[in-house]
Amino acid sequence: MPVTGPVRPRRPYARRAGLTAALCLVATVAAAAPPAPAAPVGCGGPTGGLLCLRGPVGRPGVYTAHYRRGRATAPGEIAVRLGYQRKDSRITAFPGWFGTVRTSGGAATLRGRVGMAAGECIRGVMEHGERVYVTKWSCG
Repeated sequence: MPVTGPVRPRRPYARRAGLTAALCLVATVAAAAPPAPAAPVGCGGPTGGLLCLRGPVGRPGVYTAHYRRGRATAPGEIAVRLGYQRKDSRITAFPGWFGTVRTSGGAATLRGRVGMAAGECIRGVMEHGERVYVTKWSCG
């Protein structure tokens, strides 16, 4: 004679209620989240492209400057100088450069270590010819 354990009563409404509560929680969190920015944070739009700076804002670390040319620009690769600029409540520092590179496929990326302190701001800087382009400030 087979031995079976206790029989659990089926409660389909309990499972459905738990699922409904979870979905309501996800919807509430999504509704409370801030809207996505129109452009990526730390980017700027020089004529004919997009310049971005990424890194651990407000603390030392490796920062990456990236430039991508837009579709409507002249053909051919160009040389760009990529770097950053820091500021705090007292002073805006001169640009620090990662170096100069030619675009490849319309894009250029350079990176380097930046000794940044909490409360400082940083932005990307690009120089092409005699023109200088900057991104938006990102502050820690």
